[in-house]
Amino acid sequence: MNPSTMAQYFNLHPDNPQLRLIKQAAAVLHSGGVAAIPTDSSYALVCHLDDKAAVQRLRQIRQVDERHHLTLLCSDLSELGNYARVDNRQYRLIRACTPGPYTFILEATKEVPRRVSHPSRKTIGVRVPQNAVAHTLLVEMAQPLLATTLILPGDEHALNDAADIRDQLEHQVDLVLDAGPCPSEPTTVVDLCGAEPVVIRIGRGPLDALGLPALQ
Repeated sequence: MNPSTMAQYFNLHPDNPQLRLIKQAAAVLHSGGVAAIPTDSSYALVCHLDDKAAVQRLRQIRQVDERHHLTLLCSDLSELGNYARVDNRQYRLIRACTPGPYTFILEATKEVPRRVSHPSRKTIGVRVPQNAVAHTLLVEMAQPLLATTLILPGDEHALNDAADIRDQLEHQVDLVLDAGPCPSEPTTVVDLCGAEPVVIRIGRGPLDALGLPALQ
């Protein structure tokens, strides 16, 4: 993206997003753009899974390296099997609280580019957001998006207001989708790669929905 270029800014209805704007947003992402979009747990930076340059830009904005887990945003559970190895036990737990504000760490399949999975563990974070704008965009994309919580370098909390995002990132991202404020909490992150689930981060998703009250 040319540093002198300002990000496009779309105002979307939070419950019934305008399909015309969703199609335009998908076109930006298919052409290598990086966008800030609302989710059910703060705003997120997203890009096309297979675009190496866009992935690098996403990491540069967050100032994170390849050891930082990026997340696949999926439109529904049917997409999970293409990108992560999921056994029956894992699937039952994920289904119990999906869609929702949870990120699950799973073993990545060969469909996930090596540059976006964790370099030492070959794992990937996956989630199915319960947000109308994110869901409609994912359906229009017809594939998952690569995402990371929009926490700027040096900040402790994620950005959850599109106007603030535009002010701070208008020369770094290609598109901001404004559907109103999002919750300020990040997702609850659960590692499902071992024999038992391990909560990595307690966020907006309640642990009792996972059947894990003892870990609070």
